Amino acid sequence: MGEEQERAHEAKGVAVELLATIDLGREIDGLDGYQLRMRKVTIEPGGVFGPVHDHRGRPGTVFVLEGTITDHRDGTATEYGPGPGWPEDRATTHWLENRGRVAAVEVSVDIVRKE
Repeated sequence: MGEEQERAHEAKGVAVELLATIDLGREIDGLDGYQLRMRKVTIEPGGVFGPVHDHRGRPGTVFVLEGTITDHRDGTATEYGPGPGWPEDRATTHWLENRGRVAAVEVSVDIVRKE
């Protein structure tokens, strides 16, 4: 695991706000126990959304509202924002950071097991 992967284990400068959920079991047969979730994530300058995590069983997609977010996966760092972000599917293992000078804000929509 490289230096960037090691740094990713320490989450800092991140605020997560739950915006909405929908019980998918009531909407689609076979999805009992799952919900569609929408969150607003703010990553302050120098902030890290870690640790390294995967999205097996938790697919989603991201839209960056403000700033720039760097997505680290498969040894590659890709910058997004503002605008369409990245997919989060079963093959996704990543971590995020804000290398910029202003807060980065994203909206994340995913399917998760109900809490």
